[in-house]
Amino acid sequence: MRSQVTTAEEAGGRYRWQALAVCLIAAFMTLLDVSIVNVALPSVQQGLDASESELQWILSGYALTFGLVLVPAGRLGDARSRRAVFMGGLALFTAASAAAGAAPGILTLILARLVQGVAGGVINPQVAGLIQQMFRGAERGRAFGALGATIGIATAVGPLLGGVLIGLAGPADGWRWVFYVNIPVGLAALALAWKLLPAPVFGERQSLDPVGVGLLGIGVVAFMLPFLQEQQWPGAAKWLLVPAGLAVLALFVLWERRHPAPLVDLGLFRLRSYALGSLLALLYFAGFTAIFFIFTVFLQNGRDYSALQAGLAITPFAVGSGVAAFVGGRIVARFGRPLVVLGLALVTIGLGTAWLAVELWPGDGVGWATALPLLVGGVGSGLVISPNQTITLSEVPSTEGGAAAGVLQTGQRMGSAVGIAAAGAVFFATVAGTRGDWAAAFRHGLVVVLLFVLAALAVACQDMISGRRRGSSG
Repeated sequence: MRSQVTTAEEAGGRYRWQALAVCLIAAFMTLLDVSIVNVALPSVQQGLDASESELQWILSGYALTFGLVLVPAGRLGDARSRRAVFMGGLALFTAASAAAGAAPGILTLILARLVQGVAGGVINPQVAGLIQQMFRGAERGRAFGALGATIGIATAVGPLLGGVLIGLAGPADGWRWVFYVNIPVGLAALALAWKLLPAPVFGERQSLDPVGVGLLGIGVVAFMLPFLQEQQWPGAAKWLLVPAGLAVLALFVLWERRHPAPLVDLGLFRLRSYALGSLLALLYFAGFTAIFFIFTVFLQNGRDYSALQAGLAITPFAVGSGVAAFVGGRIVARFGRPLVVLGLALVTIGLGTAWLAVELWPGDGVGWATALPLLVGGVGSGLVISPNQTITLSEVPSTEGGAAAGVLQTGQRMGSAVGIAAAGAVFFATVAGTRGDWAAAFRHGLVVVLLFVLAALAVACQDMISGRRRGSSG
């Protein structure tokens, strides 16, 4: 009988760690483009004379198409070839980056960002699926730890890198280099992917469930769109799309239950680790991503920080998150869910202390005052993201890895949209109501962030307690 280690070596080859590095480079690019564009928006507005609504579509269009294709792309990779789908997505992302950088007008830029989002959504579930395919046991935890570090660093370092590029290239055309920088990296990653990624491991060839794809796409778009356009779409009518989207998603579930080869195996949610881990990820990402949004806006608008200075101020979170995610992936097999509980507790402490720092040092030195709290929060975040992903996917068969990761990441994107909209609404309402008290706006937005983090902590504690009870009764 062949061992799991042998199977992993055959699936990934002797160069599976090098193959993982290629996957992480691609994932880093796609996740970086979620946050790096935030600081480039003033440069885009100056260079292309864009309206606020058009600027919002540069952000929300990417997030929308990214979330739209995650599950179908994951299923396509599972059913056909993860390497081929990964390389196709990477080639499309590189080409769309070139088109975005060379965009002569705002409409071209928006269209290029939509295509970028599609490509990013194609790439990311293949990364998790390839990790499932190439690694087993403790090695898989370390691989997911590296992925978690990539997620944390890419999300947090985006404003810093964007500020550096714009500072070097100038405010008028600096935004173009935010996209151009992807081209050489993407081309190099394509060449390495062809050489290093494992050949496809085909199971039974199955239908790709086009009806399920359509229902899921309509439901996700309808749910996310009003959150992504919360500031630019006036009136309350947009919120009718939320229950409509949930109704379509309910139809999707009913369809999947009756389909002989469903897009998503709903039996995955009978796995306690997958169901609770997915819920925890949705709640945590609602808080995790919103903090970057309200903090950078607070610093730039309320304290006159430059894009580079705002990026530097958030760097402690990135450093803490990257280091802790790498370590967390290596020790999650030993400690399990309590490690995630510890991480969420540290995030709560770090953000709560950042709140106190803004109260005590409300002036221009607030970036220094929040450095240590953000470092603590970043360490906690690193102990949440990669260990939770490892635990969530631990019982998922490798043949379902891409689709399962796609569902998990779709929940993360939906959570991010809800969290940024909720924290942003409170933030800007406070600015308007207090006639420009940006510190108060940050604190009030931070309350929303903390509520999401505490909800994720409650889920993690419940999972840990019920796990111990089952262990003692067994």
